[in-house]
Amino acid sequence: MEKKYYTTIGLEVHAELDTVTKMFCSCKNDPDEERPNWNICPICMAHPGTMPVPNKKAIESVIRVGLAINGNIADFTEFDRKNYFYPDIPKGYQITQFKYPMVSGGELAGVKITRIHLEEDTGTNKHPGGDYSLVDFNRAGVPLMELVTEPVIHSAKDAGNFGRELQLLLQYLGVSKANMEKGEMRVELNISVSADPVKFGTKVEVKNINSFRAVERAAEYEIERMTELLESVRGEEIVQETRGWDENKQITFSQRKKENSNDYRYFPDPDITKFKLSEIFNNADLKNNLPELPSAKRIRYAEKYCIKAEDIESYVTTPELAHWFEAVADILNDKEKIRIASNYITSDLLGLQKVNLEAKLPKAGNFAELIDMVISSKINSRSAKDILAMIVLVDDSPMKIATEKDLLQKNDEGALKEIAQKIINANPKVVADYKGGKETAIMGLVGAIMKETKGSANPALARQLLIDLLK
Repeated sequence: MEKKYYTTIGLEVHAELDTVTKMFCSCKNDPDEERPNWNICPICMAHPGTMPVPNKKAIESVIRVGLAINGNIADFTEFDRKNYFYPDIPKGYQITQFKYPMVSGGELAGVKITRIHLEEDTGTNKHPGGDYSLVDFNRAGVPLMELVTEPVIHSAKDAGNFGRELQLLLQYLGVSKANMEKGEMRVELNISVSADPVKFGTKVEVKNINSFRAVERAAEYEIERMTELLESVRGEEIVQETRGWDENKQITFSQRKKENSNDYRYFPDPDITKFKLSEIFNNADLKNNLPELPSAKRIRYAEKYCIKAEDIESYVTTPELAHWFEAVADILNDKEKIRIASNYITSDLLGLQKVNLEAKLPKAGNFAELIDMVISSKINSRSAKDILAMIVLVDDSPMKIATEKDLLQKNDEGALKEIAQKIINANPKVVADYKGGKETAIMGLVGAIMKETKGSANPALARQLLIDLLK
């Protein structure tokens, strides 16, 4: 009998906060600065005698995230020193939070949260080649939010989906751009595999993950690697360690033995005052001023517009598109029209934008006019797609375009009847197939009529006229 193994995953997610200045000094917080060691000062470079001053906006940002996930906001909090020596840590320690995080508890995307705390980011190590490395301290001291989940995730896909939902939340709140490619959001996996469903296996941490797809692939690789070790006939064991993710090879690799919290010799930072957050922030006001969050938007769109879940996700993940869609929906003011409009947006319009970078969102009024023309049978779906391809490049009235380019649907029975007879005369074999019982053959004749009329014929009327003429 095949043995069953149980996977448990917990995530640690770091996100750089989008503040004007760094966490403990007035240096500019600029992730796009290319000049090395430009945004630095004696404070973030840890010169003797300098004193850190906490960034109030960064603290408020963490509280807002905590409120958004219904977490518990601490009344008392403090900053601690996490001691370790590495070239990108100017002080020889990192200012972080240990015993008293700002947020505890809460839930996001069905995943329970352990804590959210605030710390400072490190510098950036660069390895140009040869036998040396360089350090850029522009990032040193940038406010960094760390969120830790409970070990309640059980699949690689769920781990990736949680990361995507957190990124979306941070962007909606405006607290972080959370661009993983720029390192503004970093995900670390804590994975264990066990044959016992109520007992965790040996935990392995995976770092250096720069995309959500990589989160999923790294988790899948580790689950497979650890399962093979558990089944090894040579008695190999899983070692508690920190591993890195090699994007090129699509594998994890051992980096170092996993440290425990006592290795860092945490203690309260004596240079930073302790806080009573309730004396500084009004949580009720902050809660009331939160924007509509992704989860609430999904519910509202489903109830108000009755559109497909995949359509809703397109709008939730692209706020600019959502704002434009709502403007279109307000003009149409009809659920069936809105449903058809959404189909055109998520399939045809987004498809045009993928293949042509110059394709833009047309005016909401022009797009709504296009949908009205489809529904009232002034144009058929083929003409609608052609006109849409035009107005995403040159925003103009669809009715004007249809008139100028002779795309208005032809519903004149007399004129269409003449064209239908012409097509019948020109296609005796197809006619014979149809009369011989192959009913689908008539669609070939309909297609010929559409080609003859440059797509402007009413296909339903054309089909009926053909049937009548072939009786």
